[in-house]
Amino acid sequence: MDISYIPMARGFVYLAAVIDWYSRRVLAWRLSISMDTEFCTDAVEGAITRYGTPEIFNTDQGSQFTSAAFTGLLTDHGIRISMDGKGCWRDNVFIERLWRSIKYEEVYLHAYESVSQARTGIGRYIEFHIARRPHSSLQARTPDVVYFDSLPRPSAEAA
Repeated sequence: MDISYIPMARGFVYLAAVIDWYSRRVLAWRLSISMDTEFCTDAVEGAITRYGTPEIFNTDQGSQFTSAAFTGLLTDHGIRISMDGKGCWRDNVFIERLWRSIKYEEVYLHAYESVSQARTGIGRYIEFHIARRPHSSLQARTPDVVYFDSLPRPSAEAA
């Protein structure tokens, strides 16, 4: 998980996203006009509700991610916490690559006039990015294909 700023015609908003490290699939994302902890915990809760509880969760050492509310949410779910070391940008390279794609392929092409316009445009782009855009690092597959193909298949005996 990470946070990035999103420039708009006047001002900016913050974008937080939770991704699956293996498939690069965006599991949840939220926009906020402030750098509070709540929009980060909302994104994590959304990812857990929709996709289940991960074994480990990685972030940088930002104040949102080191807060009692955020770390408490993870420990309450039995999730091990992993935080990048100072200056270790490579630890979060997959989400940094997502930020670059979102900004150059969507945000910089549109000067959003409102938060709702930003939410709509970013949402549309994320859906395209995970469902239709092939990724060279995934052997020209989409994050959706890689993510859903990696899930355990029900056995014939369970039927």
